[in-house]
Amino acid sequence: MENNQLNSPKVFLHKGQGKDTKEQVFRTQLKTIFQYLQEHIATASMVSAATGIPQKNICRYKRDLEKVGRLYEIEKKLCKKTGFKAWYLTTNPDLFPAIVEPSNTVKL
Repeated sequence: MENNQLNSPKVFLHKGQGKDTKEQVFRTQLKTIFQYLQEHIATASMVSAATGIPQKNICRYKRDLEKVGRLYEIEKKLCKKTGFKAWYLTTNPDLFPAIVEPSNTVKL
């Protein structure tokens, strides 16, 4: 069989078809991280090992999720993956610590 352009599966793809855009990849990674942390408490390194998403990306998503109040750092202790101190994270609101609002009244 000849190896030419007509035999290539790429000939059937239009521009952009078959490839994820960066935005689609980032959105998919964010959803994967969010879902994983709904069911697990883990460090960024542990999430990376479990999902295959690079740790640098996880750190960026962590910051974004923290800003909108969807991720919380539970405790800082030795990471089971790296052995270094790191924050254990969750996106499960049932595990978020209760936030105590300051009282509006002043007691003397």
